[in-house]
Amino acid sequence: MATKQISVERFTITSAKPFSEVVKALEASVGHPNMSTFTNDVASAKSYADLEKVIHAATGASGLMQFIRFDLGEIVRKERGENAPRSLRYLIGNPLIMKQMLERSPDAGSYAPVTILVDERLDGVRLSYDRMASFLAPYGSGEALRVARDLDAKIETILANVAN
Repeated sequence: MATKQISVERFTITSAKPFSEVVKALEASVGHPNMSTFTNDVASAKSYADLEKVIHAATGASGLMQFIRFDLGEIVRKERGENAPRSLRYLIGNPLIMKQMLERSPDAGSYAPVTILVDERLDGVRLSYDRMASFLAPYGSGEALRVARDLDAKIETILANVAN
């Protein structure tokens, strides 16, 4: 049995925009494949080139796709009503980027796809992201870190654009 301590870096940006506007902008920045169809298409791909086509079609212009969205705030609203702060958790990524990290550091599979949290607070709508490079740093793969840093930069650019 082994344990490893991981120190995580969180990137957070606060937007003065309304929650619904932030969510709309974030969702517009990533692909939204039908996950059942996507899963079947991935399984049916006859070659790596076919797989790449399936993934590129699913990711859209940003090169990222939404795997799932959880409405965390719904649980709070059940008790506090519709005026409770809203909170959404997105799992976003690109299977080809995940593959690059996983080949170099199998532990990357614990962290991909990544989480983006969008939540309302008194000072505005926060978009938070735990940097992939901080998750992978303890595992010692420079190549996996390079891929992770590229992913971090891509996601942080999207979040900055969404917030402003």
